[in-house]
Amino acid sequence: MRVKLDDGIELYYTVDDYTDPWKNPETVVMHHGMAKSHKLWYAWVPIVARHYKVLRFDMRGMGYSGVPEPGYPWTLDNFATDLAELVDKLGIEKFHLIGETVGGTIAMRYATLHQERLLSLAACTSPTNFNDPHHSESADLIESEGISAWVESTIGRRLDPQIVDPQYIRWYAEQMCATPAHVVSGFQRQASGDLRPLLNDILTPTLIIAPSALRDEVLGDFRDASDLFPNGQKMVFPGVSGFVQHILPVPCARIWLEFANKLK
Repeated sequence: MRVKLDDGIELYYTVDDYTDPWKNPETVVMHHGMAKSHKLWYAWVPIVARHYKVLRFDMRGMGYSGVPEPGYPWTLDNFATDLAELVDKLGIEKFHLIGETVGGTIAMRYATLHQERLLSLAACTSPTNFNDPHHSESADLIESEGISAWVESTIGRRLDPQIVDPQYIRWYAEQMCATPAHVVSGFQRQASGDLRPLLNDILTPTLIIAPSALRDEVLGDFRDASDLFPNGQKMVFPGVSGFVQHILPVPCARIWLEFANKLK
C-alpha cells in the first residue's frame, strides 16, 4: 500500500495484525534506519504483531517508496515531517513509535514536536547528535567509490560475524546496496544537529535498546541516551557488538513488548 505526501512523493507501507479479532489493538509504527527498508523488521513482527497492529513503512528514497531527484534536502527535520504526514494521512491519532539507528533519531525528533501523539518511544542503537565526522567521511566514500563500497566498509560494524549467519549478512548488505547512492550520501552530507538539549522535555515513556559496544564507536554515547529522557529506561546487551536490533531481533522485540505491556 502507498500514501501520497503533500509534495507528491509516495511512501510504501504495510500493516501486520495478528491480534485476536475481537480486540481493538494499539498501533506500533516501526521506523527503519538509513539505506534500509521495512523488511529489516521482519523478525520483530511475529512477536509484536500478535499483540499490536504493526505499521512498517519505507522512508523516502528507500525500499519501495518514491525517490526524489538529486538536490533534495535530506535532513532530519524533513524525515520527521514525512513521518508526521504519514500517520496523519492514515488517521493514526495515538501510537507507539520504534526506530532503529537513524530511524530512532528521527523518532526522537518527531517526539520533540508531537509527543502528545505517542504512547511510547523506543530507539535502537540510535545517535542523539551528528557531531561525529564519520557522516561526512561516509558521503565522501559513497561519492567516490559507490554505495557498495560504503556498505562493505561498514557491515562489520552493523552485524557481528561471530553471532550472525553469513547468509543474513549478505542479504542485509544487498538490501542496503539497493538504495540510490545520492539518497545516502545526501543525508550523510547534510546530517547535522544535536537533539540532546531537547530530549529533557519529552515526557513520553522511552526505551533505549543498545549493544554494549560498537566498532569505531561512531554514534556517540547512544547507550546512555535514556538518561536524557525524564521517563527513560534502557536495555544494554552485554557482549554484543553491533546493531543489536538486527543481531538479536527476537530478544529485542520481547524486551520492547514487556516494556509496552507495563504501560497499560
